[in-house]
Amino acid sequence: MLLSQRTALIRFMAVGIGIGVLTFLSEKSCLKAVIAGVAAAGTCTVGLHNLID
Repeated sequence: MLLSQRTALIRFMAVGIGIGVLTFLSEKSCLKAVIAGVAAAGTCTVGLHNLID
């Protein structure tokens, strides 16, 4: 199954925002939340790279 670039971008953003929010709620630190969100979106890139058109 191949994904369009738009779908992949939306998934990257959703995962990054979700992880960032969960990290903020547990740690109460904006810096840790941003780092966790960016790291999650970055690791998603590797997993979804093969599915992009």
